[in-house]
Parts: sequence; C-alpha cells; structure tokens
Amino acid sequence: MQIPLCCSFDFLPKLNYNYIKHTRCAKIWRGNPRKKIGEKNMKKLFGIVLAVVMMFSAFAVLAACSNTIPDEMTSEDGKYEIAMITDIGDLKDGSFNEGTWEGVKTYAYENGKSYKYYQPANGGNATDKDRVDAFNLAIGNGAKVIVCPGFAFGNALAEVVPANPEVKFVFIDGWTMGLDNLVGIAFQEEQCGYLAGYAAVMEGYTKLGGTFGGGATNAACNRYAFGYIQGINAAAAKLGKKVDVKVSHLYGSSFGASSELQTQIAGWYQSGTEIVFACGGSMFTSVAAAAAEADKKVIGVDVDQSSQSQTVVTSAMKGLKESVIYALDAFYAGKWASDLANKQINLGAKDNAVGLPTATWSMKNFSVKDYEELLGKIKAGEVEIDNDANWLTIAAKAALLDNINFSYDI
Repeated sequence: MQIPLCCSFDFLPKLNYNYIKHTRCAKIWRGNPRKKIGEKNMKKLFGIVLAVVMMFSAFAVLAACSNTIPDEMTSEDGKYEIAMITDIGDLKDGSFNEGTWEGVKTYAYENGKSYKYYQPANGGNATDKDRVDAFNLAIGNGAKVIVCPGFAFGNALAEVVPANPEVKFVFIDGWTMGLDNLVGIAFQEEQCGYLAGYAAVMEGYTKLGGTFGGGATNAACNRYAFGYIQGINAAAAKLGKKVDVKVSHLYGSSFGASSELQTQIAGWYQSGTEIVFACGGSMFTSVAAAAAEADKKVIGVDVDQSSQSQTVVTSAMKGLKESVIYALDAFYAGKWASDLANKQINLGAKDNAVGLPTATWSMKNFSVKDYEELLGKIKAGEVEIDNDANWLTIAAKAALLDNINFSYDI
C-alpha cells in the first residue's frame, strides 16, 4: 500500500491529492485552477507542481502550518473524538511521540474534529494500569478513535480493546490482536537505519556510535540498530575500508534525556567517536548536547531532527505523521472495516514510508542523487537488509561482519 505522505518526507509527488485539496494549508498556495483545466488534468498538474515547486516552497509552508496547530483545544460539548495516549517520554520529544501527535492534530484540525492527548500517570515509570486508566479517561471523554504509539501499550490494549468494541484503536509500532476495532501499523526501520549508516560512512565518518532506547527489548529500536550497522558495513565494503562501530542500550530504557547518557556519549566523543545515532525519543537531547560540546555530529531518528540541533547530519525517518493521517482518513471515510479492521500494516521503502530527509540535506560527499539511487535499489529488492529484531542474535551477527570493528558498551 502507499501511504499519503504529507510534508515530513520529500517524496512529494506521492502526496494524496484528495487530502491536500481540502487542507487549509493547501489553500495558501493552491488557488482554484480546477474550473479552468478540469479535475483529471488537475491531478496530473499536481504531480508536476509538487515535484518541482513544492520541494522548494510549500514544504516550508506546510511544515509551518503544522507547527502552528495548537496542542490543546476546547470542544464545545466537552467531548474529544480523536485521542492520543503518549508513549514513554514527553509529548514534545521531537521524535516518536511528537511525530505521531503531529498526524493526530493535523488531521483533526484540517477536518474540524475535536482532539486531545493523554499522558499516563508516572511518566517514564508508567504501568499497564496507568495506561488503561488513560485509555478509559479518553473513552469517557468521547473518543471515537484512539492513537497509541509504542510497543509498551500491548498489555493495556489487550484489556481495553475487547472491552470497547465501539471505539477504534490505531496501534503505531504495534501489532494486530485478532480484534476488528484495532489496526497495527509497523515500519521497516532496518531500511532507514541502513540508509543513515550507509550515508554517514560515504560522507566520510569512520568512527560511528549508536545509542538505542528500550533496553535492547524494543523491536523497532533493534531494527533501527541492525539496519544502521548493516548500512555502515556495506558502505565500508564499497570504500574498501574497515570502520569502528560502538553501540549501547545502557541509558535508554526510559527513552528519556539524562545526565548519565550525556556523560557516556561525551566520553565516546572524547575517545574519537565522530557521529552518534541517537535512537530513542528524548535521548536525542542528551546526545545532541554532548555533540555540541565536543563539536561532533548526530544522526536523528523518526522525524527530521535537523531543526533541533546544528549537530544533526541526517535523520533516519519513518512516516509516523503520514500513517496516522492515513488511518484517521480511512476511519472517517467509512473504510475501517475494509482497510484497517484486524489488519497488520507493515510500511517500508516501497510505500515511501521510510527514508532520509532531502529538503534539509547537508552532506557533501554523499549526494541526494546517490541516496535516491540506493533507495531505489532497496525498493526494488536489490539490497537485502536483515530485519532481525532480537538483540542477542543481532550482536552476534554484527561481530561477524567483515568491514566493521564492532563493540558493545555495557
């Protein structure tokens, strides 16, 4: 399937025409040429306009519109029909939570729907009961569809979903549970991780690091990690060299920023590490701070994080915002039963759902053209990327790769 990408990625000709033509942001630049050229030709024209013009101008307009949508609103009846329950970490984490929330509030705002986010009690120490309580609060406030990002919701959803068949649940980074009111949406993180690692080595980095959230138990972070390692190895092989790769899960179990993580990464940089993949929500803050102090570099995750720090070289992105918009659009179009009910949707390069940001490209030795050629090979199946999500087997495989010196910081 193809998800209707909005503005987080740069595959702009793939944008969903029907979604764009109704958005307030689109009206800023769209005008009303339909009467002159007709609906059919209008769609053809959009492909050309989006590919040539929007890459330079409307990308900024759409992003700005999304950023100005308030995180909180007050409904007239006190009910909020689109809800999001936040994952571990802050809503405005500049990554996983925030990317998902952008999809929720963008769709709601552009379609006149009430929306609200809920944060489970106890923050990074939230229990399954805390998550169940947050779900029940959202349902009590009139939620018709609830978006929840992160594998940590599994147990809570197993309790809440069957008890509330009238409510629909969108489980991001999740799985199906044999229930018609839930859809699981997952991503092939190994692909964008691979692209980031490959790009970094081709750009010239030879001492690379990666810190990953979830304490080695998070499948998505593990796929990011293994893809990253494989990409590094492939690029090093292409260049005929051997590079250093250091990986850790030591301070990432809560996906939060911490002085311990910053100190660890500062030590890496001091020992020669040149660039670190910060993979885990607010962990980015600690890594970016260490990089800024050492004049070193960072790879972001989930969304384009270049606006958050000048240390960012690129970001391994997945279409969080776009997948949420797709699911909400299907729900309100009456297509839940046909398109989403009890479905497991796995999105990757073929769906234009993972990649690197080209609108903010800063690399000199690895060009956008080089990137697009590699992305095309991944889409065509010409590049094989192992999607193992078990850290024990990943570490064993990484140690056997020919073109990296692999170490695990524990």
